[in-house]
Amino acid sequence: MSILLDESTRVLVQGITGSMARFHTREMLNYGTNVVAGVVPGKGGETVEGVPVFDTVAEAVARTEAQASLVFVPPPFAADGIMEAARSGIRYCVCVTDGIPAQDMIMVKRYMYRFPKESRMMLTGPNCAGTISPGKAMLGIMPGHIYKPGNVGIVGRSGTLGYEAADQLKQLGIGVSTSVGIGGDPINGASFTDVLMHFEEDDDTDIVCLIGEIGGPQEAEAAEFIRDHVSKPVVAYVAGLTAPKGKTMGHAGAIISAFGESASEKVEILSEAGVIVADHPSEVGETIARALAA
Repeated sequence: MSILLDESTRVLVQGITGSMARFHTREMLNYGTNVVAGVVPGKGGETVEGVPVFDTVAEAVARTEAQASLVFVPPPFAADGIMEAARSGIRYCVCVTDGIPAQDMIMVKRYMYRFPKESRMMLTGPNCAGTISPGKAMLGIMPGHIYKPGNVGIVGRSGTLGYEAADQLKQLGIGVSTSVGIGGDPINGASFTDVLMHFEEDDDTDIVCLIGEIGGPQEAEAAEFIRDHVSKPVVAYVAGLTAPKGKTMGHAGAIISAFGESASEKVEILSEAGVIVADHPSEVGETIARALAA
């Protein structure tokens, strides 16, 4: 079992005719992802890697019954692409686009909350690596070969640290149920708590790896949720222990502006909630292995 995505999920790619979108569409198809459509206004009737292209998401959904979308739309137009997916019946959307203005994402969040909760699209990103259910399907830009199928759920703000965790686990013979990147922007879609809830309900996820970083309240909110609602062990790593206050580090959201937003404060908050915190990124895999053996 996996969360959010499996081999039966019907996927469309928004912006599929761009060079990077073409490349990653090919990678997803080679991995076994069920890519059924692409969407680029004015390019309807073309094909990319054998995938039919439509002018609108609504048309693509009507013709192919697509359920999930990967957004490769450039930053000035990405918010419109996400909202188009939401109103066209897409249930899960991954946005890998970096550089979307925060004001645009505020508009997206407000738009999505117009829909009833039961029919509201789930969004991960922007500025994320995507989601992969190893051996089944991937929706994003991650290197699929480093993920071994297994029982560890990964959720993180950093895509590359997610790759590192998955690779360490593979070297130890441990696999991943699903890995979800939520992105590092200050305004994003799904939070740690949204994904943790899915992992808690997944029978085939035995332990969760949470990868945080400086800036924002999400790790503190996750700690509270873990303490009150998560029965499975959680291992965490928080990047940025040496980051100076007030300086943006990498992701746009990685800037310390308030109490509880530094790496050391987040480590303390997570530890108090019962989370096992790795001290160094190279220790994540071994920490998870010890927790599984306990």
